Amino acid sequence: MPPVPTIAVVDDDQAIREAMDDLVKSCGYECRLFASAEEFLAFEPRSAIDCMLVDVKMPGLSGIELQAELNKRSDRPPMIFVTSYRDDRTRNNAMNGGAVAFLGKPVDIEKLIGCLESALDR
Repeated sequence: MPPVPTIAVVDDDQAIREAMDDLVKSCGYECRLFASAEEFLAFEPRSAIDCMLVDVKMPGLSGIELQAELNKRSDRPPMIFVTSYRDDRTRNNAMNGGAVAFLGKPVDIEKLIGCLESALDR
């Protein structure tokens, strides 16, 4: 039996992390929670992460800056941005950086689940 995919949630809002944790687990996946981009970058082994749900605006490194840092490395999992900052420039930066999706908060759960499944099929 193949291993259960592990989804990382990187968001500075604890309530969002907990809600995403519940959602990810209800889909049958494992979940790892990170309160900041820096906390995620310090995590080893990052190769254990199969997909990421990432906020854009966080103290310290933003989600876009995290994406840029991970793009320099070979072990970058697919990223789905979930944010309340939906301006075109930020969206374009995320998508041009290789994001699978750029979803607004409050997130459409069905759309998020579809994006997760699509990212994991890559």
